[in-house]
Amino acid sequence: MMTAKKIENNGGNMPWLKSYPKEIDWHAEIRVCAAHEMMDETCLNFGARPAFDFLGKKWNWSEIGSMVNRLARGLQDMGLKKGDRVGILLPNSPYFVVSYYAVLKAGGIVVNLNPLYPVRELQHQIEDSGTDILITLDLKILYDKAHEMLHATGLKKVIVCSFTDILPFPKNILFRLVKGKEIARIEHTDRMPRLSGILANDGNPAAVVVNPREDIAVLQYTGGTTGTPKGAMLTHENIVANVEQTKMWFLSVRMGEERMLGVLPFFHVFAMTAVMNLSVRCGFEIIGLPRFELEDTLKTIARKRPNFFPAVPAIYNAINNYAKLREFDLRSLRYCISGGAPLPVEVKKNFEANTGCVVVEGYGLTESSPVVCVNPVVGENRAGSIGLPMPGTVVDIVNMDDKETLMPPGERGELCVRGPQVMKGYWNKPEETANVMRGGRLHTGDIAIMDKDGYVYIVDRLKDMIITNGYNVYPRNVEEAVYMHVGVEECIVAGLPDSGRGEIVKAWIKPKAGYALTTEDMKEFLQDKLSPMEIPRLFEFRYEPLPKTMIGKLSRKDILEQEMKRAGG
Repeated sequence: MMTAKKIENNGGNMPWLKSYPKEIDWHAEIRVCAAHEMMDETCLNFGARPAFDFLGKKWNWSEIGSMVNRLARGLQDMGLKKGDRVGILLPNSPYFVVSYYAVLKAGGIVVNLNPLYPVRELQHQIEDSGTDILITLDLKILYDKAHEMLHATGLKKVIVCSFTDILPFPKNILFRLVKGKEIARIEHTDRMPRLSGILANDGNPAAVVVNPREDIAVLQYTGGTTGTPKGAMLTHENIVANVEQTKMWFLSVRMGEERMLGVLPFFHVFAMTAVMNLSVRCGFEIIGLPRFELEDTLKTIARKRPNFFPAVPAIYNAINNYAKLREFDLRSLRYCISGGAPLPVEVKKNFEANTGCVVVEGYGLTESSPVVCVNPVVGENRAGSIGLPMPGTVVDIVNMDDKETLMPPGERGELCVRGPQVMKGYWNKPEETANVMRGGRLHTGDIAIMDKDGYVYIVDRLKDMIITNGYNVYPRNVEEAVYMHVGVEECIVAGLPDSGRGEIVKAWIKPKAGYALTTEDMKEFLQDKLSPMEIPRLFEFRYEPLPKTMIGKLSRKDILEQEMKRAGG
């Protein structure tokens, strides 16, 4: 059995070890294998157990595994060779799981694509990655984009999956009758085959030799918040190691028995690992929702009784503020993992009070597959902290100027990561790879502190820090204070250019229903919570939801773009 390389700590004292849950060994060997072997093992061990529930239609692991094998063979029959890139343009569904693992088993590299992206952004990722084959649905909203890209990029083939084939009776019939206009009219050709035809084989793909440490499993594109999205090369080792680390962290899980609510999109790195791949590794049943809709999500939890509910803070906040929340029984929830964005302390406390489920905040990024730190499930769960480093993971807080000196406990610095989950580099970008992987560390661009017990706290993004009159203001700190107001539902804080001060602090706030907030109210409320330089000079109150990213986290980038357009910039 191959295991992940041990990470040397270069003389650091690893303060987190004294706080580590006694049941988890930070030094434990972390297994490494080809990523698709996780699917093979689960099909062998839990073949008859439920695997996926999509809007009421169910599959067991043997059925999912059979489709994986047949699609892998079909892709090879189409000419796919080791290292060829295959794009997945799908919402959460059994098709996504099958496509992901079939591509890996056939020797290909998965390119996760966001179905909500405009053609221009999808085209960039397809061309940058050199994607040969695309897998999508026959819904117009996806198929029309795929059809356009087939003729505008170097794509060779688009495999089209039937949406109604994965709907239960009678939804499959009713969808065609009621929403038939949403289904695309497709002229199937050699370049645009049906999935059903690709699956018509004996399900015996040729074995592909994989070097987990070197061979890329996934090209996961960054969100593009700091420029053009880059393809993070995640190896089989990266993918498997991060799943193994996550499995070790949730030490009391029942293999083959838990239910996972899959509402976060699988194309996003958080859900790819913490929802889809963790479920595959542990034989959980995935209750898949194609998108987040508040009431549907609450009904699903009450009816289908999931145990795991990974989500972003905006989802937990939306549940907190739902007027009819008391009508839903959410007591099945045992593991709520927050990631993707900072979790305001008030949101965490309110959700726990509303549901009885403790929320553990974690931290990760695309380049680390993604999980780096998580608060303990068993042990001290510190509100406001992103928790402790995962097993086999070293977190260094380094001086922001020299990028080498380690900062003492409680001092701000840049959060850097070393571990088996850290990417190989950026696809076709050696200079950017060298810049972000300086000194053998992944430099995250996040400002953090580590306390004497090894708990890590994100202060902010380096690029988001506001400098007003020479004073550093951290938006997250301001947002935390604003959320303490009982009338605040959502908040984004950012800096705006100012000729006199360099930048000024502005807060965009969505009040809760029934509250009419004013600038004077907020300034008075924040007087004893923030320094005078941190209190926003400008407040804007909106009575519609603040802008969010594709996975539902509040988007500072989008609100600043709106501000610039309004100012004529």
